Amino acid sequence: MNRTLRLAAAAALPLLFPALASAADFDGASLSPLWGVPFAGILLSIALLPLLAPSFWHHHYGKISTAWALAFLLPFAAIYGARLAGVQLVHAMLAEYIPFIILLTALFTVAGGIHIRGNLRGAPGLNTAILAIGAVLASFMGTTGASMLLIRPLIRANDDRVHKVHVIVFFIFIVSNAGGALTPLGDPPLFLGFLKGVGFFWTAQNILFETLFILAVLLGLFYAIDSHYYRKEGVLPVDPTPTTPETRRVGFDGAANFWLLGGVVALVLLSGFWKSPVKFDVFGTEVGLPGLVRDLGLVLIAIVSYKLTAPKVHADNQFEWEPMAEVAKLFAGIFLTIIPVIAMLKAGTQGPFGAIVSAVTRADGQPDPAMYFWATGVLSSFLDNAPTYLVFFNTAGGDPAALMTTYASTLAAISAGAVFMGANTYIGNAPNLMVKAIAESRGVRMPSFFGYMAWSVAILVPLFVLSTVIFFR
Repeated sequence: MNRTLRLAAAAALPLLFPALASAADFDGASLSPLWGVPFAGILLSIALLPLLAPSFWHHHYGKISTAWALAFLLPFAAIYGARLAGVQLVHAMLAEYIPFIILLTALFTVAGGIHIRGNLRGAPGLNTAILAIGAVLASFMGTTGASMLLIRPLIRANDDRVHKVHVIVFFIFIVSNAGGALTPLGDPPLFLGFLKGVGFFWTAQNILFETLFILAVLLGLFYAIDSHYYRKEGVLPVDPTPTTPETRRVGFDGAANFWLLGGVVALVLLSGFWKSPVKFDVFGTEVGLPGLVRDLGLVLIAIVSYKLTAPKVHADNQFEWEPMAEVAKLFAGIFLTIIPVIAMLKAGTQGPFGAIVSAVTRADGQPDPAMYFWATGVLSSFLDNAPTYLVFFNTAGGDPAALMTTYASTLAAISAGAVFMGANTYIGNAPNLMVKAIAESRGVRMPSFFGYMAWSVAILVPLFVLSTVIFFR
């Protein structure tokens, strides 16, 4: 109730102070590239501090994220005015961060209430099957939902393996990223495209072969690597979770959460299909009724799931809030410090990053799908892939009818780059960090930021080069 009253009060403020609404936009072309320093700072902090000062990072990552956010907001307010800074803060929180984190929290909570019972053994065949199942589920319940549902049983299945880091790394590649490429439910950038007018089944029809190619190669490569390690380990140690009559058969506990998961999917779809004239202007940020209903519904589902799920199911899943808290705190800083970076990119060829925008256009003025694939993908690896998708969607014309037909190859390249290359770094997609945090809480020594990139550069980058030659020339 208090939150509703605050929203209502905030919605009335622009009526009293209309200048607030008019200050929502600012010209990124006038910004210095130095405004990107706070964003670079938070990325370097995420990359280096867990390696150089792990204890300090673990206890203070929220404060560090806040410090970098303030390193942008305070100078911005001093130079451009508190009003414009406040408008940008509200827009980043209400239009982007809060819906993003509510959806992730709902999926995290609901999936955390489903326990896959049974003592699975992490042999190469089973591990590959779990990754393949996750890839299919990712496009229908989101990369976050599929990741949170399957990462715990996958870790448990491999708890007697000596080498298991590669299992988690490929899980991030396949389930947390590439698997979500076929529907707007799979990954946030595709959902934004859906809201902009891209057909629900367009991505499945236009990047199906690209997705199947990426998944087939990754699954085959994983099976070969996992088989190598499996043979190398020889006689396995005693299984920490030995088979008992209760764990002999595979089953589900907390199965009611599957219905709640369906509710999450329904609310996301509803917010895309439902067109309502009811809108609230909150400090220059438009909050539509469908989005508000979706977010309130997702909060309700998360609460119901947590209350409904038996404590034993949470205990069996070793469910805890720390992975979600880490993602929430870090991405709050990322969503704020990224404001000037996105503005500079939106400025197009006239902005500080004009060279990037110019690079995606051929000499004859036509879009270059290969360059769109790489520009969208590389930036999505380090920026949030949802606004990056929108930047290049607009750079390519922004007309969904034209992009789905005349420039279909360009939209396909943008979509594939945003989804596939989110796997290049831990921060490329939110589930990456969540999976890493859960794995580390279970005792898996995950690679550092750059250690993980060594995997992605060695495996994913050559695969993306090959995909470019085959699909995006």
